[in-house]
Amino acid sequence: MNKRRSFIVGIKSTKLTKKEKLFLRKYKPWGVILFTRNINNIKQTIKLTSSIKKIFNDKNYPLLIDQEGGRVNRLKNIISFENLTSEFFGNKFKKEKNNFEIIYKLFIDKTSYLLRLMGINVNTVPVLDIRVKGASNIIGDRSFSKDPKIVSKIGNYCIKNFHQNRIGTVLKHIPGHGHAKVDSHHFTPIIKKKISYLVKKDFFPFKNKNSLFAMTAHVIFNKIDNVNTVTHSKKIIRLIRNKIGFKNILISDDLSMKSLKGNIEENTIKTFKAGCNLALHCNGNLTEMEIVGKNSPYLNNFIIKKTSQFYKIIR
Repeated sequence: MNKRRSFIVGIKSTKLTKKEKLFLRKYKPWGVILFTRNINNIKQTIKLTSSIKKIFNDKNYPLLIDQEGGRVNRLKNIISFENLTSEFFGNKFKKEKNNFEIIYKLFIDKTSYLLRLMGINVNTVPVLDIRVKGASNIIGDRSFSKDPKIVSKIGNYCIKNFHQNRIGTVLKHIPGHGHAKVDSHHFTPIIKKKISYLVKKDFFPFKNKNSLFAMTAHVIFNKIDNVNTVTHSKKIIRLIRNKIGFKNILISDDLSMKSLKGNIEENTIKTFKAGCNLALHCNGNLTEMEIVGKNSPYLNNFIIKKTSQFYKIIR
C-alpha cells in the first residue's frame, strides 16, 4: 500500500481504456471515484470495479461514489432515489421520529446493498452542511435541516448504518458549505460570518463524528483566512483538526472545480501544503490526472494506518 500515492481520480467511461490502465499502474492512486457516466447497469459496473481491483490486486481497494439520493443520484441508470432527498429525511426526523429511523435505515440498507453488489465501498455521505435561506441552491435539499443539532443527529445515524453495512463514509463539506451564496463548481464562495457564529452553527454538525474520512469545502471563511479556500488554508485545516476535532483522513473536494483559482498543478501542491491528506480529481481528464499524480506524495504512515481501519469496516 505504501507505493500508492495520496490522490483519488475519476475515469471517463463505463470501462477502463488502455491509457487509464497504464495510468493506474504507473501512478497508483489511493482510490477511484465513480459517477453516473461510469454506471450503465449492475453487470457492467461489477466488471468495471473488478478490473480496477485487479490492477491493484486488492479486493478492498477504495472505490468511492457520491450516492446521496435526491439530486445527487449516481445510480439513476439503475434505480430512482430522486424523491429521497436529505430534506425529506430531515422532515421525517422532526415529525415522525420512529418512522424516520425505519425508513432511513431501509434507504441506507438498500443503497449499501447495491453499492456492495457493484464493488463500491465508500459513499461520500453524510452532507452535514446546514440549510440556509438565501444561500446558493448547490446545497439546498441536500441538507437535512437548518438546525445544526438535527443535522448532527441524522449524520450519526447515517455513519453508523453505512458502517454496519460495511460501507465507508465521507463527511462533507467540512467545516460547512451552507452559507455559500454561489456554487463552488463555478465561483469562489466567500462566507463573512464571525467565528463565534460559525462554531455554533456551520461547524457544529461536524463535531464528534465517527467517520474515517471528511471532504473539504472550496469556500473562503474571510474572518479566518481571507485569501484561501478551506482546501488551501493551513489556518482552517488547523481549526478542523483542533477546534472541530476531526483527526482522520481529510480529502479535498474536486480540484478541477472553478472555485480554486490556480492551475491544476498549483491546486494540487497547495492542497497538500495546507494539510489535506488526499487530493480528489474527478473529471477523468488524463492530462490533468497525470499532473495530480506527479504532484501527490506517496502514502504516509498516517494514511496507511487509517486505511487499515477502513478495511476493517468494509470486510
